[in-house]
Amino acid sequence: MNPETAPQEITTLVGREVYTKNGVFVGEVEDLRLDLNVEQVTGLALHQINAELFGPDVSGSRGVIVPYRWVQAVGDIVIVNDVVERVHGDESDEEEVAA
Repeated sequence: MNPETAPQEITTLVGREVYTKNGVFVGEVEDLRLDLNVEQVTGLALHQINAELFGPDVSGSRGVIVPYRWVQAVGDIVIVNDVVERVHGDESDEEEVAA
């Protein structure tokens, strides 16, 4: 089996740093949100978040959950869409980001 296409355990995501596609540090993966009905990851629970990125309302919380649909790439780090644009641009997603 090709190692690049082989399934990986989802626990390998825990502890990875998350950056935007523009190189801005977002946080570190602490846990995952799963939809067990479809056996799919639906979100990344981040801690040690970048307080400057999320502002005072979120920086006082334990962390944030980033929708997995924002993930662009997973390797040694996780790359997501530009979180700031998403949080400030789409009110429906903002509720999901603040944990």
